[in-house]
Amino acid sequence: MSARVLDGTAVANQIRGELLPQVAAFAARAGRPPGLGIVLVGDDPASEIYVRSKLKSAGEAGLRADLERLPATASLDQLLTAVDRLNRSDAHDGILVQSPLPAALGEDAERRVFDAVDPRKDVDGFHPINVGRLVQNRPALVACTPSGVIELLERSGIAIAGARAVVIGRSDIVGKPMSLLLLHRHATVTICHSRTRDLPSVASEADILVSAIGRPGFVTTAFVKPGATVVDVGIMSITDRETVARMFPPGSKRWDTYQKRGALTVGDVHPEIAEVAGALSPVPGGVGPLTIVMLLKNTLAAAESRARAV
Repeated sequence: MSARVLDGTAVANQIRGELLPQVAAFAARAGRPPGLGIVLVGDDPASEIYVRSKLKSAGEAGLRADLERLPATASLDQLLTAVDRLNRSDAHDGILVQSPLPAALGEDAERRVFDAVDPRKDVDGFHPINVGRLVQNRPALVACTPSGVIELLERSGIAIAGARAVVIGRSDIVGKPMSLLLLHRHATVTICHSRTRDLPSVASEADILVSAIGRPGFVTTAFVKPGATVVDVGIMSITDRETVARMFPPGSKRWDTYQKRGALTVGDVHPEIAEVAGALSPVPGGVGPLTIVMLLKNTLAAAESRARAV
């Protein structure tokens, strides 16, 4: 058996096509496009790539997208001041502060930044008010990656109601909101983490398995019930030759790509599970494109909500 591929790029393009006329209609009514403000601190190469992709996608969808850069030496107060400017801006409906933040800002910097963003503009869905609304199943703005996973499952015809779902990872950004979104769609949900006993056994009970831990090739066939749907949220670039060889044998297409580039983008899921799973979202091309398009969808939703409140 070879798993059906859940094509995140195709689903993201479908959603983007739905957004285009909605964004145009908003701009016609409001006299301006929905606005997204992005704050980038430092010069992390991966963050540069992510931000550039978000700005490009926003522009193509008809949104206004502005980037405010702060040097790696910026203080937390300077970052909070930048967030406050966007909070008070009438032109910006959504605010995104790119993670990760420089370690020098302190261990609690991200939480303080999340708390500082106006919850009406919190297009990442990380503010405590938005998290609380999600817990109560009356969400306004929901974290982009988990909501993208739901879109991928639903638009691919994967039944969630009644399914047993296992989420590997308990982060505030993916794991916890993912479990809540599945629960609200009537799945029976188990959250696993680093202290879960006999993790492969627990995971192998899932009809829907979502992995979001950032460990290359961690999820093997021992974790997967035959015919299960597996969603790989982990995405990372690896350069270690031994790790690449463990996932992709020499002579394979992915190995050849590594040989040419010296690095390879992979996920949590070992490619061998394609022979066991019923459906699988790949890395790249799975959840990643959906994370960006859900950011655009959240920005439009925030713009419409703010317009109604005027």
